[in-house]
Amino acid sequence: MSRPLHAVIVSALVRNHRHEILLIRHPKRGWELPQGHVEAGESLDEALRREVLEETGYQVEPEGVLALLSKRGPEPSAVIVGFAARLTGGTARTSEESLEVGWFREEEARTLPEHPVNRDRIALLLDSVGGLRLQAYHTGPYRPEPQLRLKNNQSR
Repeated sequence: MSRPLHAVIVSALVRNHRHEILLIRHPKRGWELPQGHVEAGESLDEALRREVLEETGYQVEPEGVLALLSKRGPEPSAVIVGFAARLTGGTARTSEESLEVGWFREEEARTLPEHPVNRDRIALLLDSVGGLRLQAYHTGPYRPEPQLRLKNNQSR
């Protein structure tokens, strides 16, 4: 079976009642937001709920899209949809994709990830107040492109 040319990925910025941010420690990529591929026949919100539950043990509800990222580089390229999500239940647990699950203050969440892709993604989602953020980046080596912010200027 051939690899897909393009992947769709969801990523979750989840806060608890203390406004701490949920991160996982992936075995290869280190600390990052919960994320994962959208499976065939699955909606974005279904994928977000499933991925967060599988990787962390927590249940969430999507609250809105904060950012769209475009990963350019060797196949497969990807579109990553960054959501804000509300914690609704569950208990922390690890998985094959999450060696650790933890809640971190915003300052820690911004600096804890070792990989620049993960640091930049967290910053992008945290800084997305006031409009949807668009960000493209190249892999091998990592090179981010300038961000674009879209405001919701609907008139009635």
